[in-house]
This record gives sequence, structure tokens and C-alpha cells, in this order.
Amino acid sequence: MHRASGERESTRSETRQEFRQWLQHCSLRVLPKPKIGEAVSYALDRWSAWGRYCEAGYLSIDNAERVAPAPRAATIGRVEFYSLCPFLSRERAMQKNRNSIKACVMGILLAASTALAADPEGEWPGWRGPNRDGKSTETGLLAQWPDGGPELLWKVDGLGGGYSSVAVSGGSIYITGLVDGNLTIFAFDLDGKRLWSTEIDTAAQRGPKASRATPTIDDGKLYLLSGNALLGCFDATTGQKIWSSDLKQFGGKPGGWGYTESVLIYNDLAVAKSGGENCIVALDKRTGETKWTSSGFDAGPEYSSCIAFTFEGKPLICTGTRGGLVCVDAENGKLMWSNDYSAGNTANCPTPVYSDGYVFWSNGYGRGGICMKLKTDGDTVTADVAWTTKDMICHHGGYIVDQGRIYGNHSGGWACLDLKTGEQLWEERAVGKGSLCYADGMLYLFSENGGVAGLATCSPQGLELKGQMQVEGQGRSWAHPVVAGGRLYLRYAGNLYCFDVRNET
Repeated sequence: MHRASGERESTRSETRQEFRQWLQHCSLRVLPKPKIGEAVSYALDRWSAWGRYCEAGYLSIDNAERVAPAPRAATIGRVEFYSLCPFLSRERAMQKNRNSIKACVMGILLAASTALAADPEGEWPGWRGPNRDGKSTETGLLAQWPDGGPELLWKVDGLGGGYSSVAVSGGSIYITGLVDGNLTIFAFDLDGKRLWSTEIDTAAQRGPKASRATPTIDDGKLYLLSGNALLGCFDATTGQKIWSSDLKQFGGKPGGWGYTESVLIYNDLAVAKSGGENCIVALDKRTGETKWTSSGFDAGPEYSSCIAFTFEGKPLICTGTRGGLVCVDAENGKLMWSNDYSAGNTANCPTPVYSDGYVFWSNGYGRGGICMKLKTDGDTVTADVAWTTKDMICHHGGYIVDQGRIYGNHSGGWACLDLKTGEQLWEERAVGKGSLCYADGMLYLFSENGGVAGLATCSPQGLELKGQMQVEGQGRSWAHPVVAGGRLYLRYAGNLYCFDVRNET
């Protein structure tokens, strides 16, 4: 009995492997390569189906008898499975083998692609990831890089000047750049092949001649705010414009470096800052129609992007402005609370981060960070200052929160703080000042000068580099690293690099 069971399990394993190889042979484009195995296993389990791949390209059905409408058992070798074609007798199944099995396979592919779509892994749909916290949920990644860094899969150039990070969604990669004086959106497939590009605006009238914001992908649409305050919605498949809105109509004025914000999609809203009395603007993401503008404060837009979260059942939107940190009701834009700790700073660039009832925001130019502890007051949410610090002075490289600790850029290096107390646990230089993201228990660091990338432990005990490499480029890199689909994406000036960081051992 045990022996028969072992043989059956061995055959099942062979079946899975053969079908997985068959999908790879067919170059299934809808799935990133690292996800094919998981998606196939999901599809086979979900459909309760076992199949054996044949060199002829179709499956054979043996010993099938007509049992309708319930699925019937069929035998392939020693493997029992439930047929995906329950309405066909053996004779009819064999007669229409190619058509019926093609339908079966398409069903499995559909299930596989559905599994991927429902899986946040492999998706980095915009600025700082799915939750705007700089963290990926992926696992199975390298914990140590080989000498010289992970394998380079491909490189594309010609992106022009830009500080935009990449967005990865639906098997495509999106990024922006300034080419020949025009702000351009680029779309690539997972092999680095250009799918389309489209010019959407001229160069920003203020600040450096480079792209700023990272595209936001949602439900097959791409959203982007230009440096001149033009917020546009585009078809993510073709790049065709669907609608656009000039945020200057709301009375705001840009900072010295123009508009740099990455659009937040919250439910059916596209949210960004215009500045002024109507500082935060929420548009219908489908039509561009104005749904609400913030009230209760007047502030310049500055350079920080919005985040959305829920506290004690109350949906909130929080962002940095020229006047400091503000938090509004996500349903109507009404001010919940604010703090002027960084008001009037030379520039307020980083995006705040929320975790466990705390909002942390840090800025550069000697200002440092502030942590707010949230509380409810009837139907409103208020916040008290938990602590302030000069032990994390973050220009724009960002920070992440993991297990109650904040890890982020501090002046010329990196630091770790306790979220609730602000105590600095360590300070290290590592690759120097730069940006970061988090994945599979590790920190991915990218220096703003010289194109040096590093892999480091994410631990309150200290920062230990587990690999380092250098990529080619010129000038400063303010784009953040991105980990999605087992790949590391680094943008340096006009170049985009893609590295394989999967652990296949």
C-alpha cells in the first residue's frame, strides 16, 4: 500500500514537472518566469486535474466514460484525475482531442493567470510598492550575492534624464524619462523589449530637466503627474490617453523643483497635491472629474507623495507639504490633524510611512524626523507627537518599518530607530547615502552617487552587507530600487538594469 502510494506520488510529481516544462516551452508571456511553477500548481490543484504532456502537444484520455453533468474520473498511466471535459465520451474525446484538450489547456492557463493576478508577488504597481511602504512580500530571494552581484538579465538605455522609479504590473514594466525635452512614458515587457512609449508633456518649467514621478498602475490604467501639474490617465496596454486634468486650476503653486508627486489610487480616487487652499485633490480615477479637495489648511504641495491607511476604522490620507505633515479624511478631504515640524524647510521630499498606529516622517537639510501617535476622538482622528529625532535625517532615499524598527537613509549613510521611542539602534555608512527597499528579510540599498548597490541584513543588531555591485551611469540617482517577480530593478540616469535575485538552490 505504501509502495503504491509512493509510486502514485512520484508519477504526480513527474506530471507536474512535465506540464511546467510544457508551459515554459510555450513561452507563457502572462506569467513572470519565477511564478510559472507556482501558478501551474495552483491551476492543477484548483481544477482538480492531472495531465501528462505528450510530445504531440496534446493530452490523451484513457478509460473515460460519459458521466454528466458531474466531472468524471479518467486515468492517465497510473494517475487518476478529473477531466476538464466531462461531457465527452472516450470516443468523442479522442475524435475531438485537439479542440477539447486545447480548451482544457486554455482553462488551466486562465486559472494560472488568475492566480498571478490575485497574488501580490511580482507586482510593484507604483511608488514604494503595493502599500507605499517600500516593502515587497516576495520570498525565496538570495540572502547573499555572488562576487560582482547577481546575474544581469538585461539592460535598456535611452530613457533620458529622470529620477522615476519603475512600476511593475501585469507582466509589464513602466518608467518615465525626459527625452528631447519631452516627458515620456516607456513600457517594456519582462525581457526588456519596448512595448510602447508616449510623450505626455514638455519638460518641467522648474527644477532639473528630468522626469520625477513614478507611474501608478491600477486596473489596466496608468496614472502620472507631470512636473507642470498635468495629471493624466492612460491605457497601460497602449499608452493612449484617456483623460487629463491640470491641477493648477485648483489654485496651487509648485515648489522650486516643480511637481514631483506620484499619484495615489485610493478606491475610485486618483489623489495628488495641487497646493494652496485646495491642497490635496481627489479626482474620479475613471473620468478625471473632481470628487473633493482638502479643507482646513493651506499649504504648498512640496515633493512628498500621499499614503492611504485605516486607523480604528477611519480611512485616512496622509502626506507631507510645505507647511508640514497633514492627515485628512479619505472620504471628503477634511483635515483630521497636522503638525508643522518641517514647515519652511529647504525641501520636504520623503513620503511618510504608517505602522501600528504611528506615522513617521523624516526630511533632510538638517531637519530630521517626527513620529506621531494616532488616537480617536469621537468621529475624528487626532495625533500627538511621540518623539522627534536628528538621528535619521533623510533627504529623499526613504525608510521602511519592519517589526517595530525604522530602517532608512540618514545623512551620508543608514540608521535604525525604534518606532515607538525613537532610540537609534545603529548607524552605518555601507554604500553611502541613497535609497532603499525591503524584500525577504533583506534591505536593498542604492547609492545616489556612483551607482553602487548593496544587499544588507535587516536587523536591529546592525547592518551587514551581503553583497555589493556597481552599475554604469552618470550623475545622481534618486530612483529607488524595486524588487518584483524575483528581479531587482535599478534605474541610473538613462539606463534601466534588471537582475535575477531568485535563490534557486
